[in-house]
Amino acid sequence: MKLFRFGGPGQEKPGALDKDGIRRDLSSVIDDIAGAALSREAIARLAALDLSGFPVVPDSERLGACVGAVGNFIGVGLNYADHAVEAGLPIPTEPILFNKAPSCIGGPNDDIILPRGSTKTDWEVELALVIGEPASYVEEADVPEIIAGYCICNDVSERAFQNERGGQWMKGKGCPTFGPLGPWLVTPDEIADVQNLGLWLSVNGQEMQNGTTGTMIFGVYQLVSHISQFMILEPGDVITTGTPPGVGFGMKPPLYLKAGDVIELGVGGLGTQHQRVVQPIDHADDGG
Repeated sequence: MKLFRFGGPGQEKPGALDKDGIRRDLSSVIDDIAGAALSREAIARLAALDLSGFPVVPDSERLGACVGAVGNFIGVGLNYADHAVEAGLPIPTEPILFNKAPSCIGGPNDDIILPRGSTKTDWEVELALVIGEPASYVEEADVPEIIAGYCICNDVSERAFQNERGGQWMKGKGCPTFGPLGPWLVTPDEIADVQNLGLWLSVNGQEMQNGTTGTMIFGVYQLVSHISQFMILEPGDVITTGTPPGVGFGMKPPLYLKAGDVIELGVGGLGTQHQRVVQPIDHADDGG
């Protein structure tokens, strides 16, 4: 299935694509694509529905993040060998983990707002996964049983905040709008091989990234098992699994986002995203 959420920010409703790719409103049967609705049993019940009788969601409706009520938003750094090389950093011997603030999550086509003081905001197309079952110390072989689905993440990153301000990477990873997710949450049965998906990203029509999940250092199942050794994973938690080469800070000279830029990105079988980069709103100008 391809699940989605639609409506204004904070007011999203659940939906699914029917067999003809028509968007259908599921709000009469579930409250949200979140929590218990992500379990194997709950998704199986949705998959058994005849969606043809559900209301059509107009294409004009905004798409929200494809999962709601996210508790933990976990990132993985330097997880593609060729990306580590472009960053001039050694290939990790075990996964590098960091947090993205759940408050940074947005819809796949929402604007990306440059943070105040930003000089080095960058892009990262990534494969993300959503947890569907509680898990702790899960074995790698059992990981498929706890994944509700996969989606696209643009792991937007402010490099000066991330690398030049001391402390942990999260400073440059969790700014508002820095976590677009979607458009679809695609259930695992639709993905033939999660380690053979193409990823691409362009800025203003120029291709910047073009890679494959086949060059991950740590595969998806390995990552989930590893992370579960350090925390309890809960339904709705998101793990975004790293980016291939072609990010702005790896270019010579580096290239960063500016207001007016347009980003397009996609992952094979998971759809595409489209974002416009805008300046922050200065509330001092409007009395706010």
